[in-house]
Amino acid sequence: MNSRHRQTLAAIFANPVRSSIRWAEIETLFRALGARVTEGAGSRVVVELGGVVVVFHRPHPRPETDKGAVKAVRKFLIDAGIRP
Repeated sequence: MNSRHRQTLAAIFANPVRSSIRWAEIETLFRALGARVTEGAGSRVVVELGGVVVVFHRPHPRPETDKGAVKAVRKFLIDAGIRP
């Protein structure tokens, strides 16, 4: 993991929850952590990490995630055993 990935991870776990994290940075973090990221139907993205599988929806039309999505990503990472 490089410093950019660590910054993204810190932003995901920051309080209060941020809504300005770009989805592309989150996907890049997933891959850096060794996750398998596959395309689903439409805007769906299937992510598998540490035996945990979850489906996310890419945000659109804006590239930034909302607070609810950041909370879901945070829960997924905790369930997969990832913490900052």
